[in-house]
Amino acid sequence: MSSATYDSIGIDYNQNRAADHRILAVIKELLGLPLGSTIADIGAGTGNYSNALADLGYKIEAVEPSGVMRRQASPHPRVHWLSGSAEAIPLENNSVDGVIIILAIHHFSDIPRAAKEMYRICPNGPIVIFTVDRRKSKQFWFDDYFPEIAQRNFDALPAIDEIAGIIAEAGKWQTLIKRFPLPPDLADRNMAAAWARPEMYFDAQMRQNTSGFALAPPAAVERGLKRLQQDLQSGQWDSKHGHLRRRKYFDAGFRFLRFTAPERRRK
Repeated sequence: MSSATYDSIGIDYNQNRAADHRILAVIKELLGLPLGSTIADIGAGTGNYSNALADLGYKIEAVEPSGVMRRQASPHPRVHWLSGSAEAIPLENNSVDGVIIILAIHHFSDIPRAAKEMYRICPNGPIVIFTVDRRKSKQFWFDDYFPEIAQRNFDALPAIDEIAGIIAEAGKWQTLIKRFPLPPDLADRNMAAAWARPEMYFDAQMRQNTSGFALAPPAAVERGLKRLQQDLQSGQWDSKHGHLRRRKYFDAGFRFLRFTAPERRRK
């Protein structure tokens, strides 16, 4: 996981990447742990989900390599911050009751090594990962306007099946995969969150807080924005895609993965 990446992306991150209550509800459901349990949040960012889980009553070990991100975190009495990466988690063996990774695994530099680290600190799971795989997405108009960014994300984001195989093997874990179609009013404004509200892409700060836009060549971004603006003004976008404004959900390829030890090992 590169701290330099989020040292630039992370400026004013909290304005656009708030914890969404629907994502939080699924995390809690998949963890299945009693309140008071200790959860490691790997790649915790500015702590939006760390603090939200702490508000529910969990104890959180928030691990984040970027100082820019950590400094934006709001202090919470049940959140303990650690400078570290997924490949070298600064926690003791078997020291937490569960692990979460929220939209961060695509920044890990070595997923197999990170998987071994998760197994070391939480050998029985649950490990709950929220990620996205464009291979699982329905056709998305974004690709027509920002093809270079879409292709880069496709290449950079690891396939769900690949992630599942690597992590399950590290701990001999059982795997569950759960779809998460995006609502149109997602509080955690990732790059696909504007599927029904294309006007959001003209918000420069929103773009800065998503790695796909922030790491893209500026010319590719400007070309896409210019064409999108023209199509919105002419009505062409709404003619082709306006039905999405009335949709309640869109499957952009977001998935939850949960890993747990077989029952016989936990006994």
